[in-house]
Amino acid sequence: MKNRILLWLRIVRPQTLFASLVPVLVGVLSVHRSGTAVVATHPALTAVLTALCALSLQILSNLINDWYDFKRGTDKAGRAGFRRALAEGEVSERQMLIAIGIDLSIAVLTGLYLVWEGGLPILAIGLSAILFAYLYTATSHSLSYLGIADIFVLLYYGLIASAGTAYLLTGSFVPMAFHAGAVCGLISMGVLMINNLRDIEDDRVAGKRTLPVRFGKRGGEIVMLAEVLLMPVAAWMAFGFSPSVFIVLPALALYGCVLHASGPLYNRCLLATGLLNVLYLILCLI
Repeated sequence: MKNRILLWLRIVRPQTLFASLVPVLVGVLSVHRSGTAVVATHPALTAVLTALCALSLQILSNLINDWYDFKRGTDKAGRAGFRRALAEGEVSERQMLIAIGIDLSIAVLTGLYLVWEGGLPILAIGLSAILFAYLYTATSHSLSYLGIADIFVLLYYGLIASAGTAYLLTGSFVPMAFHAGAVCGLISMGVLMINNLRDIEDDRVAGKRTLPVRFGKRGGEIVMLAEVLLMPVAAWMAFGFSPSVFIVLPALALYGCVLHASGPLYNRCLLATGLLNVLYLILCLI
């Protein structure tokens, strides 16, 4: 039983979940910092359910990604990246589909309360997020295979997540939340870029035209540098000159590590870059 629990914990990729949790927390913090009036009926419950919904949507995206990459043959046993349970034969296709159904149910149930609280804008965000989770890998024209997933990562793991959380609490657009969330989105774009740099050869064979496949390894590294340099700009637009702008320093250090990484060493860079979201939240709280 314990081994099964640990297996499913690995399958949902807990090390990646800060990407969806931190933007929600940053949105809540921005509402407090901006002094915008809170109009939510139950602010604490709304914040908790927003975080739960965001987490379930990211897990949904991870599970669907595993399913379709396995079906396409992109994920194979012994891959350079983190182990994929379906490819390794650790779970069956039926078990994965059941997990997807359970997670989708959690996302819908929590989302219904948020729609009741926030109305049509939140319904539009929720439905588009589910669609994004599906289109990320599914279909012959999936976002990840077309090389445009980076844009949607910036939106849904950054701008929309933080601004949407603030809207749920205040009923209005909070610019501070929008700009603060951009940093989270840029960090998640960096995580995706490292993943794509690591898998560039496998992706090229599988017809997955990520940015590094389209423009080469050097092109991907240049795009990642631009993402890093934009982080302090977005932080300054949100909070002015504050400790949050110094997120650029560890981000630049990790970028240097990426430039010298190869094969499985990219995985360490992935884990460290994912933790930048946590460090950014801490800097915002100072």
